[in-house]
This record gives sequence, structure tokens and C-alpha cells, in this order.
Amino acid sequence: MPSPVETSREQAAFGSAIAALKQLLAAPSSPPSRGETPASLQRLRDAFGLSQFESDILLLCAAMEFDGGTPALLAQIQGDLARPFPSFALLFERLPEAHWSALAPDAPLRYWRLIEIGAGQILTQAPLRIDERVLHFLAGVGRFDLRLSSFLSLLPPVAPEELPPSQTAIVREIVHLWSGAARGTELPLVQLRGVAANCRPVAAAVAHALGLSAMTLPAERLPAILSDLETFIRMWERETVLSGAGLLLIDREDDSEDSEADRGRAAAVAALIERASGPTILRDREPRRIESRAAVVFAVGHPSREEQLSIWRDGLGSAASAFTDLDAAVAQFSLSASAIRHMAREARAELSPPGAAPPGLWDMCRRQLRGGLDGLAQRIESRQNWDDLVLPDQQKQVLRALAAQLRQRGKVFDDWGFGAKTARGQGLSALFYGPSGTGKTMAAEVLANEFRLDLYHIDLSRVVSKYIGETEANLRQVFDAAEDNGAILLFDEADSMFGARSEVKDSHDRYANIEVSYLLQRMEAYRGLAILTTNMRSALDPAFLRRIRFAISFPFPDAPQRAAIWRRVFPSAARTDGLDPDRLALLRLAGGNIRNVALNAAFLAADSDEPIGMRHVREAALAEYSKIERRMTLAEAEAWV
Repeated sequence: MPSPVETSREQAAFGSAIAALKQLLAAPSSPPSRGETPASLQRLRDAFGLSQFESDILLLCAAMEFDGGTPALLAQIQGDLARPFPSFALLFERLPEAHWSALAPDAPLRYWRLIEIGAGQILTQAPLRIDERVLHFLAGVGRFDLRLSSFLSLLPPVAPEELPPSQTAIVREIVHLWSGAARGTELPLVQLRGVAANCRPVAAAVAHALGLSAMTLPAERLPAILSDLETFIRMWERETVLSGAGLLLIDREDDSEDSEADRGRAAAVAALIERASGPTILRDREPRRIESRAAVVFAVGHPSREEQLSIWRDGLGSAASAFTDLDAAVAQFSLSASAIRHMAREARAELSPPGAAPPGLWDMCRRQLRGGLDGLAQRIESRQNWDDLVLPDQQKQVLRALAAQLRQRGKVFDDWGFGAKTARGQGLSALFYGPSGTGKTMAAEVLANEFRLDLYHIDLSRVVSKYIGETEANLRQVFDAAEDNGAILLFDEADSMFGARSEVKDSHDRYANIEVSYLLQRMEAYRGLAILTTNMRSALDPAFLRRIRFAISFPFPDAPQRAAIWRRVFPSAARTDGLDPDRLALLRLAGGNIRNVALNAAFLAADSDEPIGMRHVREAALAEYSKIERRMTLAEAEAWV
């Protein structure tokens, strides 16, 4: 901000310049000494390449607002009280060094919209007026142009040292890249790949290090109409001079660009990138191919585990020792620095009054990170445990081995150094295959419940799209949203996508194989557990199976297993009378069907105000057989004999 002395000197300079200009207009034959040019006017002259004549036009238009006597003088000079305003015709006649090129649409005054031309049939006779934003600039008022405020937002300043060290290093690289660019050459575009919560502070810190302010522009707000876009670009370029908002962050989420609106937005972003001459950053989840200018990509992830732990401890302060699950939460959940600071404040607040039990950070993180996935997949509340799962011993043993890998990933990959060898293949992927109702989803629920993780069900038959590229975009959304909380992802109906690899006959066949490879690639890199389920293992290509860590069969239960399911299916609080699990095991039903029968029998008994008995189970079983379009055999009917 200028000091009072500087402001007073600038006001005096303006008064003197306006007085000299008014004298020149009144007596053009004897031009006075112009004296000192006001600093703000000189800045506009230098920035926009204004000639002396164009500078005088701008000064006179400003004088109309600053000096009460100017309108009367202009009316007197023109001999018309109805014309107390400047026009090109008057200024061509009265000012020295006048030139017609100042009137051209591509000349600085009109191109940069420094002045406005009022209504009139004759251009040279139309009234001239200074643009309001330019007037405020000359008056020393540094307010941002309100016409841009619906598009742009000011990024709060961030000092580089406020960021985690891994992000501070990126800031230094960008500053070095731009500072080292040759004078007069176009700065390379910087692409920040990552989520907004990480990239925006980095952009703000870059601006702070360069002595600039930074504005963020959500890509979806860009005008799609070409003329409106052109106006916006000019207004932004002008604002960089007027307010020093030198860094533009174009904030864009990854788009499929399949719809007309998507393509229009992509074209608008490309046009802005090509024209924006100052420091410009494009933020996106995925790197973009830029044809029009040099570009450098920086991947901005969440702070490292050690950095996140440090941010948590700083945020929790002296209360950190009260949160016994802090280390476990940091090992499982990945958060931005701003999210950690926000949650740390919430956690501290919940410690009041003194002596209150501390909230569980694990559950706080879990809730915080649900938002992104809840709109993309179905969250399943997991209440099942190992005792509820009835499987052959071999299958249970493999499931426990899978659980051990989920439990010990931090020790093996981080503490023992296996993760330093390669980043590929650290994801935990599994295939659960077998007939419907044999416990595939229940097994996923058991794992989610044991590790207190969210379980999300994704129906692959709905994710797969006939439109090229859309399936991959859908899958990217799911994995990106799940990456931070390490939720268990259960992809159902895998055979709808993972059918045996067919001969490539056209581009759609080729792209289908690419989509499968993309899903497997994301599963291999995913930091949580991703499970595929199918009823038909034989339909899957063996080449795909080799890239999956675990393949577990869920066979149709035999009679002893069915009896075990019947024993577990009725809660201890349920009133039963005379139920015989061994006889009920004669019904050749999978576990899912057994649960349906038990629940329906319970409702029948409750409606009769009776304990659940064999009669109620028989009625419910007949309804279930009808639903699955099967007839009860004589051997099965012996359950009721």
C-alpha cells in the first residue's frame, strides 16, 4: 500500500497533469509544460504501449471524474451545453500528435477496454468515458474488477515454508523454472497433477515466492461462447497489470470430454492457456497434452506419512498423547495438510471439558473420507465376523492369509523395505468366485469389519459403458475417490467385463481390452483391497488371473456346512421352537438363500405371535424355491417328515 506521502504526491501530480491538459485544450496554439506524469498513468502507458495522444485521451476521460470543471470546459470549447464530454473528433482537433490509429478496435485504448465509447451514429462524435476499473486504478483504489469476480477467486496467501517439505520442494522447482526463463520469452505452462486441496496451496506459495497474488479459475466457469471468452481473456490480461494478480490457476477436474459441453469447456481452457502470457498453472487430476506451448508436469500428492504424522502432532499440540490410535490412523488414511489441520481442531474441541474421552481419530478419518465414494458406489455396513462365515477350512485359510497381508502391509513394504524395490504390485487384489449366495460378499464384510474399513459395492455391469472411454473414466473416478481412505472395493459381476479375451475385430474390441487392463493396473496400484466377484471363473481369461494376488473359490455348501449355516442364521434373541438344523440342511440352498428363508420365516412367526418353528421355515422355503424357479425334490421334502 502506498504511504500517505506517496498518495499525496500522486494526487498532486494528477492535478497538475489535468490542469496542463485543460489549458492545452483551451489554447492549443500555445501548449503549456506538461510537468510530471502521474505514476499510475505512466504504468498504464508502459504496460499497454500508449502513445502520448492515447495517454492524453485517457487522462481527459479521468479528468471528467476527478475534476468538476472539466465537463463545463468541454461544453464551452465545443459551443454546445449538450456536449460536456470528450470525443475523438474534439481530441483530434485540439491535441498535438493526434493519430487516427488510436481509434482502431485493435489499438490499446479499445482493445484493452481502457475507455468506453457511448452511443452515437458517428463514431468520432460519440462520448468517451473511462472504464470504471481503470478509473479506480488511477485513483489508487486497488479493488479487483467485479466483472471478473464471478469467474475468479483470490487464493489466500501461503508462504512456502508453511507447506510440508515435499510440497515446498515442488514450489522451489516451479519458481526456479519461471525465474530462469529468458526475458521476453513465454513462460512454460505448469501442470499440477493432483487434487485441489494439495495443488491450490502450492500455487499460492509459488505466487507468494514470486511476489504476486494468485487467482483461481474453475474451468467450468469459463465462457463457452467465443466472443465472451475473448472478452474474459482480455479482461484478465488487463487485470494482471492493474492489480498485480500475476498468477492464474486454472482449476479443472478430469473430464471425459464426450459431451458437447465438455468439449466446449476443453476448447475454452485450451484457448486461455494459449493466450495467457503470465505465470499460468493448470490443475488437473491427469496430465493434459498441450500443443500450443511448452508445459512441465508436477505430481502433487498428499504429504508423506511422516509429514502427515508431524502435521497431526502440531495440530493436536499437547493433547496428541491422548489419541492412542494416531499412528494407526496415519498409516491407513491419507489426507491433505488442510484436512488434517481441520480435523485436529475438531478433535481438540471434543476433548472439552477436561477429562472427556478423546474421539477416535480412525473413525474421524473414515467419516471425513467417505464423501467422494458415497456418490459413486454403495457403502455396505459391515457387521459380520469370522464365526458367521461358513466355508471349507482351505478357503478360510486363504482368506486369513489375505487378511494377514492387509494387516502387515506397512511392516513389509515400509519397515522391511519391500516397497522401495518397486511401486508396482503393492496393491492387494483378490478374485472371489462361486455360485450366488455362497458367501463372497459376506467374506468382504468380514474383512471390512475386522479392519474397521468401509466396504463399497460397485456393480461392474453398470460401470461398463458402450461409449468408448466412458468405462475407464468411471473406474478412474472410483479409484481416485477411494485412494485416500483405503476402503475395500467389491467389484461385482466381473464376468461382464473380464470375459475371455476375444479376437480384436474393431476399435470397440480393442478398447474393451484396454479397459480391462486399466482396471487391473489400478487394482495393482491401489493401496487398499480390491475384490472381484464372479459366478463363472471359467469365463475369465487366464492372462488376467495371473495379475490377481488371490483367487478364492466359494463352493456350494455341503450338508454339514448348510447345517452350520442354519445354526448361525437365527439370532440368539429370536424365539425358536423345535428347529432342526440337520434336517433343514437337506434343503440344497446356498447361504444367501438360507438367510432369506430364515428372515421370511421370522416375519411369518412374528405375525402369528409364535416362536419360529419348522412350519414357518417350510412356508418360507417354498416361497424361496418359487422365487429361484426350482422345485423342491423328494429328498429335500424329507426335512419336514
